[in-house]
Amino acid sequence: MNLDTFRTFCLNMKGTSEGFPFDEKTLAFKVGGKLFALLDIDEFTSVNLKCDPEKAIDLREQFLGVQPGYHMNKKHWNTVVLQSDVSDQLLLELVVHSYELVFNSLPKKIQHELQIR
Repeated sequence: MNLDTFRTFCLNMKGTSEGFPFDEKTLAFKVGGKLFALLDIDEFTSVNLKCDPEKAIDLREQFLGVQPGYHMNKKHWNTVVLQSDVSDQLLLELVVHSYELVFNSLPKKIQHELQIR
């Protein structure tokens, strides 16, 4: 998967914004102002994604390309290595899972506002 495809996929989800809150090379995707994906645009070799803790453990046991989140809370974040045993399809499913976890944690009022945009 290339960066443009990944970026387009993320931005097509309701209420998603992108930015560089940490430095000029770390691209962050947010929904409702909360982070759901993080990656290095210079070396797009992995992406950090939020994950349900139980699912995170299962994924790490099944796939070498799913590791505890690099520089993140390892209970709630995974680093998914591209060009590994994780297919592009699974990567996109994990992006949706991350987005939904964050979206569902937002206050109902913000969820409603994002859905009607």
